[in-house]
Amino acid sequence: MTIQDVSPIPRRCSSSDDVAAPLLPTTQGDEEVAHDEFNGASFSGAVFNLATTIIGAGIMALPATMKILGLVLGITMIVVMAFLSDASIEFLLRFSKVKKSRSYGGLMGDSFGKPGKVLLQVAVLVNNIGVLIVYMIIIGDVLAGKTEDGIHHYGVLEGWFGHHWWNGRLAILIITTLGVFAPLACFKRIDSLRFTSALSVALAVVFLIITAGISIMKFINGGVAMPRLLPDVSDLTSFLNLFTVVPVLVTAFICHYNVHSIQNELDDETQIKPVVRSALVLCSSVYIMISIFGFLLFGDDALDDVLSNFDTDLGIPLGSVLNDAVRVSYALHLMLVFPIVFYPLRINIDGLLFPSAPSLTSSNVRFGCLSAGLISVIFLGANCIPSIWDAFQFTGATAAVCLGFIFPASIILKDLHGKASSRDTILAVFMVVLAVLANAIAIYSDAYALFKRNAPRE
Repeated sequence: MTIQDVSPIPRRCSSSDDVAAPLLPTTQGDEEVAHDEFNGASFSGAVFNLATTIIGAGIMALPATMKILGLVLGITMIVVMAFLSDASIEFLLRFSKVKKSRSYGGLMGDSFGKPGKVLLQVAVLVNNIGVLIVYMIIIGDVLAGKTEDGIHHYGVLEGWFGHHWWNGRLAILIITTLGVFAPLACFKRIDSLRFTSALSVALAVVFLIITAGISIMKFINGGVAMPRLLPDVSDLTSFLNLFTVVPVLVTAFICHYNVHSIQNELDDETQIKPVVRSALVLCSSVYIMISIFGFLLFGDDALDDVLSNFDTDLGIPLGSVLNDAVRVSYALHLMLVFPIVFYPLRINIDGLLFPSAPSLTSSNVRFGCLSAGLISVIFLGANCIPSIWDAFQFTGATAAVCLGFIFPASIILKDLHGKASSRDTILAVFMVVLAVLANAIAIYSDAYALFKRNAPRE
């Protein structure tokens, strides 16, 4: 594995000082680093990087959430989650300015001491490893296929070339890991990923356009029924089942761990709020459109990973070509999302394991070993976890909800500097209550469904 050595001089002398911004190019003394002149990231590059952080695999589970909630409640929940995400990020940015913290971890450390910082690092570790495992699972499913309930769903490469050793799941994941993930994970500045981020957003839009086109064509031809607008609640179990989508929706908007890194590299750091809102509007629009057209196209047959629906006969001309285009475009999108989510994971695990060590940028050996170790763990996880729904509900019900709601709300409620308004406090309490209540019910509902599914039949 080669490391893209941009050799920035760190702003801090210890990785324990600031877990989110150790890889930023600055000056040492009064001398600029001449060979690595960096004038700051652009507004568009920052929007693409943050949007790419948000639009990951969560988009694939949205049609399945519409199946549970119905379109009206489902779209309403997407808008509510976008609003709450914007509010929680605003909490972080405002209080970071007050406390002069340059990272999420630094802010948690200022509010709750070392235990707060460590808790944040662990949450990023759990969330990001879970999300990256999901990406690998989807890439493997799309390109190499999978067998579920005795039914084999053919992968794109298997459909094109037949079954060979080189297009099996293990071989595909090894090739993708060594040929794509490892090189892209070696950049030391998040702004270096702006072009791959822009391409990843474009690929997500391609996926949306193709899905919308197929849905409209089939709707005009009478090939699809009118989608259900409201949830089907007939008993207590179906009511509790509504809450199982909350972790998935929370995971779909998590980007908090990258906000400070993106802000620290901006040419004008005051642009971060417009960057956040632009990214949230872009991603919410894509999410709503995918939810509508994906649910319109597949209805109650929408699978937990909607990409799995695109290996069936769509009943339209060139259906197989469009199926492959959708699946390949999104697999490529996830490959390009991987490094933007991997970036904060490596930073936080370094701060957790080596809190007193020099900046990660000063040690290529530590940088390379951490990168290789984390990628290996993710690779092994992708070969052991069978379903993205399981992974999303686990990470969403634990680490994601902490990163997105509970930690920012806790900072407001702690309010060491007396800067929180009554509105902030009310909103923070609402976030905590919603997060704890919804996820407790979701965990109970998942456990009950698992027990019922595995109970012996009489």
